[in-house]
Amino acid sequence: MQLITTIAAMRTARAALTTVGFVPTMGYLHEGHLSLVRRAAAESAAVAVSIFVNPTQFGPREDFARYPRNLERDLALLGDAGVDLVFVPAVEEIYPPGFGSYVTLPAADELLEGAARPGHFRGVATVVCKLLNIVQPTRAYFGQKDAQQVAVVQQMVRDLNMPTTIVVVPTVREPDGLAMSSRNSYLSPEQRAIAPLVYQALLAVQARYQTGECDAALLRAAARTLLECTPAMSIEYVSVADPLSLRELETVGAEGALVSLAVRLGGVRLIDNLFLGR
Repeated sequence: MQLITTIAAMRTARAALTTVGFVPTMGYLHEGHLSLVRRAAAESAAVAVSIFVNPTQFGPREDFARYPRNLERDLALLGDAGVDLVFVPAVEEIYPPGFGSYVTLPAADELLEGAARPGHFRGVATVVCKLLNIVQPTRAYFGQKDAQQVAVVQQMVRDLNMPTTIVVVPTVREPDGLAMSSRNSYLSPEQRAIAPLVYQALLAVQARYQTGECDAALLRAAARTLLECTPAMSIEYVSVADPLSLRELETVGAEGALVSLAVRLGGVRLIDNLFLGR
């Protein structure tokens, strides 16, 4: 496994390879990340992983400084997984002095995570664009847990004619259903015991839909009813939206829907989603 810290060295290493599967991460790896690595390894001659905690996607009151980091552990996991290249640039390598060009998708900032976290998707789109340009992967792998991020990246790649195929991998969950996330490490034992209610709320929506309920307002209410039973959990949004535009639906039709939600549990923000009709 080759550890690379500069753009120039990453490009040199990439030039010697044929097909490359790329997994962009912010580190503090878990089984969800490793599932992406395994999928990339199965479909590509070589696997590249980036570890970069991207400052431009964090808001002024968010957790950039305390975002969990453990590079030594991450490298050991990636080595065991057979990764070929690990790109670990400094912030100054990605955003040098005078940097001022950003990728913006205005519609993304109006909806769901974009509305809750102003500027977040500008940071996500910009860093993913830069990483794809640096690594030039054949395929790049993203988890379905961050559904709106996936939609943003897919649109950016399509709009900018980037020669990378975006592969979406199903969410990896703990045995009790909680979606794996680096931020789960922030949860206290008491909060961790409550956290699976997030997925249970999604399953409640799915159960109503499977009995024939298509009224989106009633489906949203099914999730809210369960979440509101726990005073420690504060709801930011519950969405039943068109899977492509992410605009809220009145009725779930033949195209199905993306059900997503965000809650705060103490100081920890949890998101999750599932599709109806797929």
